[in-house]
Amino acid sequence: MAGGASQLGGDGADGIGGAGADARTGDSRGPAVAADAGRIVLGPTRYGKAEIRLVHIDRDTPRHRIRDLTVSTALTGRFADSHVTGDQTGQLPTDSQKNTVYAYARQHGLGPIEDFGLRLARHFVDDIDLATGAQVHLAEQAWDRIEVDGAGHDHSFVRGGGGVRTATVTVQGTGAEQRAWVIAGVQDLVVLKSTGSEYRGYLKDPYTTLAETDDRVLATSLLARWRYSRTDDIDWDGTHRQVCATLLVTFATEHSRALQHSLWLMGRAVLADHPEIAEIRLSAPNKHHFLVDLQPFGLDNPGEVFYAADRPYGLIEATVQRDGAPDGGPAWQGGLAG
Repeated sequence: MAGGASQLGGDGADGIGGAGADARTGDSRGPAVAADAGRIVLGPTRYGKAEIRLVHIDRDTPRHRIRDLTVSTALTGRFADSHVTGDQTGQLPTDSQKNTVYAYARQHGLGPIEDFGLRLARHFVDDIDLATGAQVHLAEQAWDRIEVDGAGHDHSFVRGGGGVRTATVTVQGTGAEQRAWVIAGVQDLVVLKSTGSEYRGYLKDPYTTLAETDDRVLATSLLARWRYSRTDDIDWDGTHRQVCATLLVTFATEHSRALQHSLWLMGRAVLADHPEIAEIRLSAPNKHHFLVDLQPFGLDNPGEVFYAADRPYGLIEATVQRDGAPDGGPAWQGGLAG
């Protein structure tokens, strides 16, 4: 969360530091350090609670519904004193941020995770005086009903597959100047096609040993994140289902000339179907499957027996964007969004 996390708000860097900060902390070595290293100031900062585990069970009817979320929060604002002087006045503890997540789940319910994230982020910015920005990241693990006598059980579940749904919500400013951005996504979407993929025609240098192929196994654990161009009048659940379906259908039906080619085809298909999406970012480790040489055992291997290697792996990433789409602002910045 620390890496790049200070990008969200452009806050916290109040020009406090250098000799002035040294004088306030009583460090007599300050001027000497400043003379050697130049003026030392506090750069952008942010803080929050990471990986809050939240399970919500809807018991309104005998047929229960379970939601399983991991929520992380991060605030930016005028919090320089908490670093430079140690004065925590006006800084909301991270423990209180955790408690807010639980309390809001009870008071307001969850709904789509994008709405829950917007509700939390707006609360932090609107109600915490020193906060100028908030980012909330949510990941939802699916649970499926256990089938009993051909029907899903009312209150027993098995962990679902099909990837983990994610959302990152960023809110900055207050009142009429307040802006919000929503990135939705899916991670750990493991897919494989046993044919319909090739890789050839690449550059060969003195260190190249990889053989070209016009038929290979293509597998990956897909991370896809898409940014909406607006936050109002969006069917979050429906759009998420449709985007995931488009990604899967495109992967399955389009011939792949390389994993790079597949990512372009998948991203283009999503944007073609959803004008409300400004861009989609895809990250795909190439889960290599190598044909096992069975000749030492007197056996052939007509593309049936493979060794699935977990590392090293190629990592392919691409952004497919709509020309002229609204700017993403700070939506992608900070450790939570990445």
